[in-house]
Amino acid sequence: MSNIYTPRQQRILLITSLIIIAGFIIAGLRQYATAFLGAAILFVVFRPWFHTLTQKRKWNKTLVTVLLMLFSLIVIIMPFATLSVLLVDRIQQYARDPKQILSLVNQLEKATGFTITSQQNIKQMATQGASFASKQFPSILGGTLDFIVILGLLYFALYFMFTQEKTFIKGLRRYLPFDENTLDELGESLKNNVNANVLGQALVSFVQAILTGVTLWIFGTPDPAFWGMVAFFMAFIPVLGTPLVWGPAALIKFSQGATGEGIGILLVGVIVIINIDNLLRIMLARKMGDVHPLITLTGIVLGVPIFGILGLVIGPLLLSYFIVLMQVFERQNRQQRVEAVADEKRVEEQVER
Repeated sequence: MSNIYTPRQQRILLITSLIIIAGFIIAGLRQYATAFLGAAILFVVFRPWFHTLTQKRKWNKTLVTVLLMLFSLIVIIMPFATLSVLLVDRIQQYARDPKQILSLVNQLEKATGFTITSQQNIKQMATQGASFASKQFPSILGGTLDFIVILGLLYFALYFMFTQEKTFIKGLRRYLPFDENTLDELGESLKNNVNANVLGQALVSFVQAILTGVTLWIFGTPDPAFWGMVAFFMAFIPVLGTPLVWGPAALIKFSQGATGEGIGILLVGVIVIINIDNLLRIMLARKMGDVHPLITLTGIVLGVPIFGILGLVIGPLLLSYFIVLMQVFERQNRQQRVEAVADEKRVEEQVER
């Protein structure tokens, strides 16, 4: 019995069915999207190590994969998650008892002579800040089961990415709707973004956090360890970064009459912290991938509300992919125009003959 659909209708219905089913899958897994995105990022980060150990040293693939997974869990995932939980917990403490924040604001208002905002607005902003931080950072205390599921999915995906690497890469190249050159460009963009916004930026942020915390401790700022943690995450933001931490700290010192300590914080911040930040970024950009600060900043604004803390990487990556695809589109259009002109000339020559 013949099918009632034409081949063209069958193709349209097939594509429509694939899109609908993919939509259901994405909707069902949307709350665990960070697991697969995190697995992809770790895959890019550790792939050179994996190749070195399995191809040059001839180590067993499964053994290397397990070792890399343990290393990432101990050195990256757990410290980062713990730091995030401590930061969120402290922000929530300030939201529940904003007396310290109100006191600092009052001191600044007295020193400058300007009214910054009302106490009610400050309390509301503190509450909103705590709520925002809780949503963006992984919370082990607030959702242990979700955290375990996400972590399990992440390492499950990462395990098969490494142990079946050739099949995984071959599948990507086969089913993504791009030619080989475009796939190579996208792969290079992914590597540059991960290197710049994960490895490079994490190193820069860590150094900046240490310097900021030590500076605030030396000049007698209360709770320097906490503000060092804040500086670590702020350092991911280009241009602004750690000045959002040590700048207000200096202003508070001025408002308290500690002019020497305020000047000291500003001098260390401007001369040491900012210059070390610029120096490290220049050095790392040559080795780990150079991503324009505007792409990073815009990508963070775009990515964090959607993907949470992983938006620090995913946001700039999306913008980079958009730029790469626009360049591919422009190049293909230019090539088609050249081919069209060549075809017209060929037809004219044949007519003249």
